[in-house]
Amino acid sequence: MVCEQYARIIATMARAAERAGRDPQTVRLVAISKQVPVERIRAAIACGQTVFGENYLQEAAAKITRLPDTLRWHFTGHLQSNKARQAAELFDVIETVDSRKLALALDRHARALNRQLSVLIQVNIGREPQKSGILPEETAALARSINEETGLRLAGLMTLPPHADDPEQSRPYFRMLRELAGQLAAQGLFADNTRVELSMGMSDDYPVAIEEGATIVRVGTALFGARSLPGVTA
Repeated sequence: MVCEQYARIIATMARAAERAGRDPQTVRLVAISKQVPVERIRAAIACGQTVFGENYLQEAAAKITRLPDTLRWHFTGHLQSNKARQAAELFDVIETVDSRKLALALDRHARALNRQLSVLIQVNIGREPQKSGILPEETAALARSINEETGLRLAGLMTLPPHADDPEQSRPYFRMLRELAGQLAAQGLFADNTRVELSMGMSDDYPVAIEEGATIVRVGTALFGARSLPGVTA
């Protein structure tokens, strides 16, 4: 079942990339495995998936130690600076950096662990007060701070657009993030300004996100089905 869904998602990603005139190899799937048991994650690994995303540190720690160390892990949930040490220890990429304080904490712990940590800045592209993320006009200042004050590798931007029943309603927000990334890249603010990571698009709208430039799509429900573990908030 998981492999069938995986194959369907990979094919859909490829078609979306081709519609946009893009090489499908430039888009990666991060399988969001929050509240998914280890056995189903192992099933996805058997299908060929190697990159996974988790939202809760406590839940992630219990899983990561039970799975192959060849996997790559992205943290995709809200992260408080007092949890930065555990995040820096467990994850290869933190997608949700939204403050200088958090960036400095991650850098301090990554240095102590002798780890090279990649990060994305989470942008609140829809300006929703209930959501985490920095406002678009504040993103350049945070990017400069990360570059000048830390050893973190700033790889790109991430966003969660306002919820919409129609994926097409998310398109303007994905386009805005792509355009913002282009502006920052023109200022040389990313680790690789020729290949900026754009993490946008989830189970309901990832084809539209790819058409608008996503290099990372975060898909969970479409791959694993309904969540079966209780929510963990740590």
